Amino acid sequence: MSTEPSWPEGYARLVRDSIDSTNAEGLRLAPTLERPTWILGHEQTGGRGRRGRGWATPRGNFSATLMMRPTGTAGWAALRSFLAANALFETLALHVDRTRLSLKWPNDVLLDGGKVAGILLETTTRDGAVDWLAIGIGVNVAHVPEGIRDAVFPPVKLDLDIAAGDLLTSLAGFYATEEGIIERLGFAPIREKWLRHAARLGEVITARTGTEELTGVFRDVDEGGHLVLDTPEGDRRIAAADIYF
Repeated sequence: MSTEPSWPEGYARLVRDSIDSTNAEGLRLAPTLERPTWILGHEQTGGRGRRGRGWATPRGNFSATLMMRPTGTAGWAALRSFLAANALFETLALHVDRTRLSLKWPNDVLLDGGKVAGILLETTTRDGAVDWLAIGIGVNVAHVPEGIRDAVFPPVKLDLDIAAGDLLTSLAGFYATEEGIIERLGFAPIREKWLRHAARLGEVITARTGTEELTGVFRDVDEGGHLVLDTPEGDRRIAAADIYF
């Protein structure tokens, strides 16, 4: 009996040898897609991260995007960042000791305290509601990005020989499981799983939003995916910020 992971039912996949951005390709193709679709790029020449930052993906690293049409509100769609983080954690834990991995709110995976992977969500809207959701995932498998200096979380790599197609199959399977959980049971079990691997939970961290800097104890993630920070002025719930330890 084979123990190799199988491709999850109900999901399609497309593979590109070289591409500007798997998210960009997904958003271009969205009107033609008939079901949730993973797009894998063996080389990404114009990738991007949060807040417009660049994300380079040379050959040997991993870049893929899941295009899907989530049900519910924009807030419900945004929770897919946590599903993707859980799935990515379990995928990487197949190849490295899971105690070396942690999840940094809202969308990074750390390896020994350095950034090894990131997640970027982008959407298209129709009539004020989310139409398509792109869940972009990048992993430094064989290479560390060049030109990044003075990073709070310096980029690191897995330094392993893993075929991108095999990594995608594992990731897609774990993600499909997470999607099944949230649709049947809601966000609570997803949140609980994410918190088990959260970096610096219960410790003092700093959150920089677009308008202020807040320092306090990282207490929780609420039912909306917001960071709950215990500050001298009381609890603050933060929807988006850069986090510093």
